[in-house]
Amino acid sequence: MSWLIAALRSLAFYVLFYVGSALLVVASVVAVTARRGWLRGIVGRWGAWHLWCVENVLGIEVVLEGSLPQGPVLIAVKHEAFFEAIDTPRLFAYPAVFAKQELFRIPGWGYSAVVYGLIPVAREEGAKTLRQMLALAKERVEQGRPLVIFPEGTRVAHGTRPPLQAGFAGLYKLLKLPVVPIAVDSGRLYHHVVKRPGRITYKVGETIPAGLPREEVEARVHAAINVLNGQG
Repeated sequence: MSWLIAALRSLAFYVLFYVGSALLVVASVVAVTARRGWLRGIVGRWGAWHLWCVENVLGIEVVLEGSLPQGPVLIAVKHEAFFEAIDTPRLFAYPAVFAKQELFRIPGWGYSAVVYGLIPVAREEGAKTLRQMLALAKERVEQGRPLVIFPEGTRVAHGTRPPLQAGFAGLYKLLKLPVVPIAVDSGRLYHHVVKRPGRITYKVGETIPAGLPREEVEARVHAAINVLNGQG
């Protein structure tokens, strides 16, 4: 019976969230055309709408442990599900997120993402991509925006600890920004067709200063974003 209830909740979530998302994408396209200043508010509403659906439809409580950083800092987030990617504009003030190049090909959403200031990542292009990312990232830093990166490169199953992608250390070195690592255990509840009720926790780690050797910063970030991995 509990599985059936979770399945019905998940079905309701998909209908409500994605219909609402489609309407907000249309609104974002209109905003880009008519008044770009509205776009930031629309993106924030998307994150808030997602959270409302997660809490009130799926029955998932979202808990934050620690204080979230704002302003120009590099934020490294564990990536177990679409949950934290969608939640990012709600958590941070006007974040610039490093996102897969493929996402920018989504009709409507892709162009709005460019205007909003997301930073495309095309891993297959190597050094050229790193230079482009660095230039865009520096622009966002000059605007006073936080940079959000998923340093493992893609979604990973809860309980797994893959190494960080090489691009993270390069950005850390060249941007000369402190890093705030954030662990999240979304995968065990959210990364399923039938999503499960329960609690998703964000745990904000200790700020890591700029200028550390690659091995040290990677080890500290890797440990901090995985502190919730053994739970649940």
